[in-house]
Amino acid sequence: MPDMLVKLYDLPDLSPVREAMTKQNITVRPALPPEKHLVLEWIADTFGQGWASEADVAFSNQPCSCIIAVDEKESRLIGFACYEATCKNYFGPTGVDPEYRGRGIGRALFLEALYGLKSLGYAYCIIGGAGPVEFYRKTAGAIPIEDSVPGIYKGMLKKL
Repeated sequence: MPDMLVKLYDLPDLSPVREAMTKQNITVRPALPPEKHLVLEWIADTFGQGWASEADVAFSNQPCSCIIAVDEKESRLIGFACYEATCKNYFGPTGVDPEYRGRGIGRALFLEALYGLKSLGYAYCIIGGAGPVEFYRKTAGAIPIEDSVPGIYKGMLKKL
C-alpha cells in the first residue's frame, strides 16, 4: 500500500457531508479526553491493538486529533479517524464499524481530519500506507507517492 499525498488547500466543501451525517443522526467530532479509554478499547476490539496504539498518541495532542463518529440514537461509537498520530502531518489510522459502512461515515471522518490538518497550517497531508487508494483519490484527490512502499512502517515490530 503506497503513501498518498493530498492538497489541503483544495478540499471539497464539508457542508453537504455534515448535513448527510445530521440526517442520519450521526455526530462527527473530536473525541474528548474522558472518552479516551472507551475509544481506545473500541478501536482495539474492532481493528486491533496497533491502531489503538496510534490513536492513543492522537489523544495526547492539543487539541485531540482523534475524530469520532457517534450514532446518537444508539449512543454508540461507530467510527474514528486520527491525524498527527504516527508522524506529523500524517492521516490515519481510520475505521468504520462494519455495520455502518456505505453510509458516508468514512468520508466524513476523513474530511474532518483533513480540515483539522489544514487548520494546523499544513498545505499537504500524507496518508500513510493508504489502503483504499481509490476512495482517497475520489474523496480528496489524493495521489500515490512513488517508491513509498513500505515507507515508515518498514521493520515495524509485529506480534508473532
